[in-house]
Amino acid sequence: LAPRAGTCYQQAKQVLHAAVPDRLQGREREMGILRQFLREHVLGRRPGSLYVSGAPGTGKTACLSRVLLDCKDELARSKTVVLNCMALGSPHSIFPALAQHLGLPVASGRERIRSLEKHLTAQGPMVLLVLDELDQLESKGQDVLYTLFEWPQLPSSRLILVGLANALDLTDRSLARLGAHPAGSPQLLHFLPYTKEQLTRILQERLGQVAGDPVLDSAALQFCARKVSAVSGDARKALDVCRRAVEVVELEVRGQTLLKPLPGGES
Repeated sequence: LAPRAGTCYQQAKQVLHAAVPDRLQGREREMGILRQFLREHVLGRRPGSLYVSGAPGTGKTACLSRVLLDCKDELARSKTVVLNCMALGSPHSIFPALAQHLGLPVASGRERIRSLEKHLTAQGPMVLLVLDELDQLESKGQDVLYTLFEWPQLPSSRLILVGLANALDLTDRSLARLGAHPAGSPQLLHFLPYTKEQLTRILQERLGQVAGDPVLDSAALQFCARKVSAVSGDARKALDVCRRAVEVVELEVRGQTLLKPLPGGES
């Protein structure tokens, strides 16, 4: 029993990591909206922007990553750039980072922004720019965010911008001026915190991948889901709690195995 127990705990810990699963429980509607947006804009060659908001652990990045993987063939003719703004030194660093991804020569200041604008309004494939942790680009006067969200509205633009952030009101707070444009504000998609039922299904589906008897029983999963949904609805937190629980059980089992008397009565 002991060796099997060992491997089943290892497997359980593996499936409880916050990786992007094949199927995202309770996010069918949001996945549909993301897919529809990409098809309409990338395949339909229509510039535009989408702002995705939601608290941490509500599945924003996981859903978008899944949709980008699922639609890889459809998006093959366009250029996709994914950047995490948390990794940038300052809000203005987004421009050299983007220029580098698009293979543009190094330029500085206004010239850099002008060359990017020129590139994004020239003939060519659609450019899909995904910016995670978008709130890191907030700056004095919001010039960085305004510049980015105005690019899809330039005549003959080929930019499709998707921004993800925790704050629901980022666009109202920081991009109020965009509403004055006819094509104006970005399309909005909000991810609500996961409910107790959704978290239970997420945990059951993950642990269902481990062969043999359930590692954590159903009542324990529901208890965890209830507690996490009451505080935050953060799926990563629920996965974390279960992973720690498995580690505790694993250590206990290992301890018991070491203390078992050997067959034949030897100590």
